[in-house]
Amino acid sequence: MGVPNNLWVSTPANSEYRVCDTYPSELFVPKSATPPVIVGSSKFRSRGRLPVLTYFHQDTLAAICRCSQPLSGFSARSQEDEQMLEAIMKSNPSSDYIYVVDTRPKLNAMANRAAGKGYENEDHYTNIKLQFIGIENIHVMRNSQQKIIDVGELKTPSMGDFLLGLESSGWLKHIKAVLDAGVFIAKAVAEEGISVVVHCSDGWDRTAQACSVASVLLEPYYRTMKGLMLLIERDWVSFGHKFSHRYNHLEGDSKEVSPVIDQFLECVWQLSEQFPCAFEFNERFLVQLHRHVYSCQYGNFLGNSQKERRDMGLRERTHSLWHQLWKDRAQYANPLYRADHTQTQGMLRPNTTPYCFKMWKGMYNRVEKSAPPRQTPTDLLTAVREETQQLEEELTNHQERIAALTKGDQTKGNADQKTNKVCEEECRPGGLAPPTGDGPFTSPPQDYFPSQGGPPGPAMTLLLGPSKGPGPDDLSSACSDMESGVADLSSPDDSKDPDEAVYCTA
Repeated sequence: MGVPNNLWVSTPANSEYRVCDTYPSELFVPKSATPPVIVGSSKFRSRGRLPVLTYFHQDTLAAICRCSQPLSGFSARSQEDEQMLEAIMKSNPSSDYIYVVDTRPKLNAMANRAAGKGYENEDHYTNIKLQFIGIENIHVMRNSQQKIIDVGELKTPSMGDFLLGLESSGWLKHIKAVLDAGVFIAKAVAEEGISVVVHCSDGWDRTAQACSVASVLLEPYYRTMKGLMLLIERDWVSFGHKFSHRYNHLEGDSKEVSPVIDQFLECVWQLSEQFPCAFEFNERFLVQLHRHVYSCQYGNFLGNSQKERRDMGLRERTHSLWHQLWKDRAQYANPLYRADHTQTQGMLRPNTTPYCFKMWKGMYNRVEKSAPPRQTPTDLLTAVREETQQLEEELTNHQERIAALTKGDQTKGNADQKTNKVCEEECRPGGLAPPTGDGPFTSPPQDYFPSQGGPPGPAMTLLLGPSKGPGPDDLSSACSDMESGVADLSSPDDSKDPDEAVYCTA
């Protein structure tokens, strides 16, 4: 993203996780933010999660920052936190205000004020525009997912039962809310050129969803396999999403379980349905990611923060999922993906009207798991592409063989024509034409014709067959067959003396 630069710099404030133990050790903040401002802002934010950079748009210079809710209560304020948001605004020279996106319903945010938390007061933060999105909390999401799973497990549902169950679950409504949050942030950054600060309650659930969906919409790189792996590593793993609690890796509080990253993966799938040429990976890649979030087979999603993983030594004691996914990338490739396609360039602008959302059958329709898998259109296209590639390779091989054989025939034909021409000149009645001295025949005539009673000359000789008494006139008749390029090779009598054979010098 081109950072650090003259607007955003890395701060050592969180080395050894001194400021926030659920943040990564390396953070990027506005260049104008001083260490007292950084520390003071962290003290005024829930869990110490101060506003820090997560995405920088190099064209508009707008940024996406993430944090947790302020400890504002009904009237509390922090001068350092206000200065921090002022520094974020000044880091974008083309804007005189920023958006603060609170991903919670406004009623929930107001209720938190009674517990000493809440949201930013626009009277205190004069340079902000507050925007509530309305994504429900983890408890609502957990219940909603259970209902959509129940719908998928119906063995023989009627159309009415299926549609009623889908509607009562509210699952697609929640997916739409998450995607709407990402669309709002992406448009603010790319089209308006306004920086955005995103938070929910503690900044590790809905905040991660909104920021990562916005990044996928904004940046084509995050729509590749490597890019999506890096995005999850950054916005989810490094920034302290509570994997162990949310996906029940250990026996704990069941109320902490919630399908937060499931919703992000489904948002990516919904986008891939609208933009089939924009994503390098297929549905199978997303399903595999979802599977290993719960499997505990790899160390990437164990623990709740970067600090916990370091303390447990997971980097040294476990394998990485990213290496395995990249090794098997051939089976996750989208056959429709084209790097030069219009969908792969720039920002995606999805249609978020309700009729555009589908039930993710590949994730939630569990009934067909025991049945033989059907060939999806993606699998069919992949098979056709592989077969086409194989046929093209075979065609190329055949063309090369034909070219080689044609070249050999031409060479042989040229040699035969040359031989025939020489024989015609040598064997016609009247003998050879007199040598000119500058052609191929540079020796005197006596070198090409045998002397009286002597052996043949040094030139190449052709055995034409036995003869009882060759004379001068017999030579031309014996060689007359050479006009067609074919010698008379009738079997000689083995009893004859080989010295009696007639030689025709050529």
